[in-house]
Amino acid sequence: MTTQRRTAGPVPRIGARKPVRTRRRRLGRPATRLRASVSGVLLLMLLISARLVQLQGLDATAYAAKAQEQRSHVTVIPASRGAIVDRNGRAFAQDVDARLIAVDPTEVTDIGGVAGGLSSRLGMDVQKVAAAIEGAPKGSRYVVIAHDVDVAVGNEISALDLSGVVVQREVRRDHPGGPLAAQVVGVTGSDDQGLSGVELTMDKLLAGTAGRVEEQLDPQGRVIPQAGTEETPAVDGQRVRLTLDRDLQWEAQSALLAQVQATGSRGGHIVVMNPHTGEVLALASVPGFDASKPIDPAKLHLGAVENVYEPGSVNKVITAAAALQEGVVTPNTEVTVPPVGHWPGRPTVINDAENHGTEHLTFTGVLAQSSNIGTDEVAQMVGMPTIYKYLDLFGLGKKPGSGLPGESAGVIPALAGLNPSSASTIPFGQGMSVTALQVADAYATIANGGLRVPARIIAGSTDAKGIFRPAKHPAPVRVVSPQTAKTLSRMLEAVTGETGTAPEAAIPGYRIAGKTGTAQAIGADGRYDGGYVASFVGFAPAENPKLLVEVVLDHPQGAHFGGVISAPVFKTVMSFALREMGITPSGTKPPQWTLSLDK
Repeated sequence: MTTQRRTAGPVPRIGARKPVRTRRRRLGRPATRLRASVSGVLLLMLLISARLVQLQGLDATAYAAKAQEQRSHVTVIPASRGAIVDRNGRAFAQDVDARLIAVDPTEVTDIGGVAGGLSSRLGMDVQKVAAAIEGAPKGSRYVVIAHDVDVAVGNEISALDLSGVVVQREVRRDHPGGPLAAQVVGVTGSDDQGLSGVELTMDKLLAGTAGRVEEQLDPQGRVIPQAGTEETPAVDGQRVRLTLDRDLQWEAQSALLAQVQATGSRGGHIVVMNPHTGEVLALASVPGFDASKPIDPAKLHLGAVENVYEPGSVNKVITAAAALQEGVVTPNTEVTVPPVGHWPGRPTVINDAENHGTEHLTFTGVLAQSSNIGTDEVAQMVGMPTIYKYLDLFGLGKKPGSGLPGESAGVIPALAGLNPSSASTIPFGQGMSVTALQVADAYATIANGGLRVPARIIAGSTDAKGIFRPAKHPAPVRVVSPQTAKTLSRMLEAVTGETGTAPEAAIPGYRIAGKTGTAQAIGADGRYDGGYVASFVGFAPAENPKLLVEVVLDHPQGAHFGGVISAPVFKTVMSFALREMGITPSGTKPPQWTLSLDK
């Protein structure tokens, strides 16, 4: 079989010329280069055309906007922060005009002269001013020398016409009262944002909205008049009105501070309220701070709403309200009070302020003489589930919602799994914790006929048009009946009588209802540290309450009973408030109660 082989081309004949293939390839190279060059040029032109279409068509708007942005110069117009005022419109905090002093180092021809002129007006060290100018980064044209300069001083510096010195308008936060209500009002930071108090909780309303002026500049930085100017005016912040009364706030703060110092206490709290509206008329804690001076951040918090403590005997009003409302006792129900110590059926030793044998008191006597043992006896009849029901209704264990930051809910142990010891002590205010504002709110409920109107500090705000908008507040809560509240109020009058625990709270001409509290203090480790918290809370006139005052002293030295050291502060502040508000004296005498049935 013959095998044929396929070749890549025709088989040449013998003697025939070979094809000149090499010659053809050489002749084709210039044509290939030409075609490649033409193709490359066409591709380049196509790319350039596409780019031109993109720049002039698709991206024209974006590039025009970018060019506009590069020419634009925006000046921010700061908004004035709204003032914070008392119930009568008197300022606690407000923005005032000030001046900023800066220097352009590149235009200063005489550093010594400029430093000397500024330092003498600003009260600064001349060498520090000179160092600030000389130490500016190379090419820097703006070095701030001083903020918050008085307008008059700024005008003096402008009049000196010092080379390179710039005087600019700025706004600073002013606190006309210094320490007055400083913890309630709060402070702002360097960025003019609220850091504490009402400045923080109402920051959005107070801050307002900054405006702006947009101008077009040429390459030399000059304004292009033909380009026009676009201006958005600033919207100033709203004015916030508080429920506080400036004069009453001053009296309350002063009286509290004086007693803290006199008793060597670590601190204290005071609350003044209108029990019918829940409006807080004065609120202060010691230690405090002066808002017009440099501030220790540790003092920014307001202890009256943040710090918790065992309330002690002031909590007995909750147990009494529950017992009366549930019909377990009446004011004259006899309560047998065993001797101080441990006795069968009780898991822990319960003490009274003084040792005694078996006593036979009325329920009013238990309250007036602040018997822990007697209160526990009544609480056992009421039952802890019912006691807990009223703790909740009176607002203990939850935040008051006053409008202040940092509110504490206090601590009420869960009913489920409550140990027997706490079940015996919670009815008279041990084994639980509260804040001063919570206690004031609870007593205001009794003064208001059993209707709890949650404490409030924000009255409302006024916008740029002068329209006042009241703040929203939680709805009132019915806690006990008007009759129960009235009965309990009359019983509390016995506390300030001659045989009660707080005769020091009595005010001539006025009927006073109230309660003392002397509780063991809790240390940082959560254990009793041997100190005490002394308190008194009361309202007047008892027959038609208009005002409530609570005083709490933390770790007093020496005398530590609420009726001895807290009640006198109550008397001072309440007397001032009754007089200032023109509240007429009581026209009736307090009821006469039988406190003891022992012969």
